Amino acid sequence: MSTTQSERLRELLEPLVSSQGLDLEEIAVDSVGRKRVLRVVVDSDTGADLDQIADVSRALSAKLDETNVMGDGAYDLEVGTPGAERELTEHRHYVRAVDRLVRFQLTEGGELVARILTVDDDGVDLEVPGVKGRKATTRRLAFGDIAKARVQVEFSRKDKKDMKEEEEA
Repeated sequence: MSTTQSERLRELLEPLVSSQGLDLEEIAVDSVGRKRVLRVVVDSDTGADLDQIADVSRALSAKLDETNVMGDGAYDLEVGTPGAERELTEHRHYVRAVDRLVRFQLTEGGELVARILTVDDDGVDLEVPGVKGRKATTRRLAFGDIAKARVQVEFSRKDKKDMKEEEEA
C-alpha cells in the first residue's frame, strides 16, 4: 500500500486521466501562503486542448470531492500541460519531441543542442546544426548517455513545407 500523499493521488487520479485519453505526467502539492495548490500536469501524443483540460479538470475535481485524499483543508486544483520547454524524462516524451530542438546534458559532462530525428528503444538519432556555415551532421545518443534533456523554444524555425518550397525555387 502506498504511503505518500503523492502516491495516493496518483493511484486515485491516473485512471481518470487515462480514461480521458491523456497521460498523467506530474502531480505536485504546494503551499502558497495559507492555501494548498494541487497541480496536475497531463499530456498526450497529440497534445491536450483546452476542452480536454476542462473535461479532465471537472472529472478530477469530482473525484477529489468524493474522497478525503487532500484532507479537510481548502486547496485549489490546477490542471495544465507540461509547457513549451518541458523536460524529457520518459521514452514517450522523446517520441513526442521528434523534430524539436532539444538541449541535452550528457552524463560524461558537456552539453549538446540538436534536433531529434528518430527515437527507438535504445536512444535518439539527432541532427546537430552546423556552425559557421557548415552543414548539419547526424549523431546517435543512447539514453544512458543523457543526464537531462529539455525541449528548446524556437521562435523563427521554418517548418518543413517552407524549407521544401525554398529548395524547389
